[in-house]
Amino acid sequence: MAGTISEPMQIYNTLERELVEFVPRDQGAVSMYVCGATVQARPHLGHGRYAVVFDVIRRYLSWLGYDVTYVRNVTDVEDRIIAAANERGIDTQDVVEQSYKDFAEAYRLLRVEEPTVEPWATEHIDDMIDLIGTLIGKDYAYVANGDVYFAVRSFPEYGRLSRQNLDDLRAGERVEPEEHKRDPLDFALWKAAKPGEPSWESPWGPGRPGWHIECSAMARRYLGDDFDIHAGGHDLIFPHHENEIAQSEAAFGTVFARIWLHNGMMNLGGEKMAKSTGNVVDLLEVLSLHEPTAVRLLYLRTHYRKPLDFTQEALDDAEASLQRLWAFRRRVEGPVEDPPDAEAMARFRAAMDEDFDVAGGLGVLFDVVRDGNRRLDDGEDIGGLIAVFDEIMGMLALDERSDGVADLADLIGEIAERHGAAANVDALLDRREQARTSGDFEAGDSIRDELAAIGIVVEDTADGARWHRR
Repeated sequence: MAGTISEPMQIYNTLERELVEFVPRDQGAVSMYVCGATVQARPHLGHGRYAVVFDVIRRYLSWLGYDVTYVRNVTDVEDRIIAAANERGIDTQDVVEQSYKDFAEAYRLLRVEEPTVEPWATEHIDDMIDLIGTLIGKDYAYVANGDVYFAVRSFPEYGRLSRQNLDDLRAGERVEPEEHKRDPLDFALWKAAKPGEPSWESPWGPGRPGWHIECSAMARRYLGDDFDIHAGGHDLIFPHHENEIAQSEAAFGTVFARIWLHNGMMNLGGEKMAKSTGNVVDLLEVLSLHEPTAVRLLYLRTHYRKPLDFTQEALDDAEASLQRLWAFRRRVEGPVEDPPDAEAMARFRAAMDEDFDVAGGLGVLFDVVRDGNRRLDDGEDIGGLIAVFDEIMGMLALDERSDGVADLADLIGEIAERHGAAANVDALLDRREQARTSGDFEAGDSIRDELAAIGIVVEDTADGARWHRR
């Protein structure tokens, strides 16, 4: 079963600072562009959040019946990539290739679906050169010593996305000695070649594109003008997305994107997670130590527009919550043929249709689990609730998978059966503690060793035993 697209949906548009009714450009279809990775280093937890929240939005729209064209770019030429290569003493292409592999692995583990199109910036240099040429021809841009700059003051609506005032911005800007800007606010569309940097031929001499022009060119290439949704992290509102709007709408005289979605920042210790400050937690390391689907659940428990502060306690709680969800489903064997419970499904739809409130939708899911467990204990049939559970878990990609996770559950069940415990790790740890308390250390060690053999590491702490997947 899936939803329908007949009911109105409210989405918070950063451009308007309010909820707006979603009306796509083309009936029955959604065009969506997400600013993807700048492949300069390994991904951190913040990168995982944007990937998961927009993946779920894309999945929900598809679940409703929309034909979604989902474009997520790869920025493979940019100042930070060049700086990373220089710092490590290697070629920029080596940085790009390794970083991309790391991001791809993180996406895979987090169950992020492949985009419809994944354009790489360096494959669209001609599109960028054409766009820059259009801006020069319309006097929105100018050439200066091999560089090309966008003249910010030539675009009267500059600042409407970020609510920035040009005069206030001007007070904080300065021109670097090597720059040839007419105005400190002007930003680079094309950068003249420098020794040791990648470059391409252009009408203005060899060089490389600026960061902002890349997304404008790729979005238009695959989605056209006036597409439905442009998404990215809150930190991209200014200057990146502001500059995208200016250069795209100046060039073509049409709306660039109808709705702008921005996810809140991932924080560590109350501060934004960012490579530039070193305030990061390596995403692949976390995914190697914990069930990746639990990390996905961690992201989804907070509304996508709100900041999310990472703590080990929050991750442990998400892992325990996921195990409770999976344990509930194991109580009923196989698929069910009952139609989903209408009331529960309507509540889930109501949450999701109000600016993709996945956290509210998860509240419905846990209500289903609580009610379902009670009714199972009373010997009642819960086919309708199981149907709702399967629908929501599948759409959110939180269900147990066949790529090793379900097999792991079977192995845990076998260990639990041998030791007379319920078929989950927490119950096995309780049985281990009982054995140790009674002096049966052999049985306690056996549980620990059997779990270790299937990749579950048990650690004894002052607060009791903890476990994580290796």
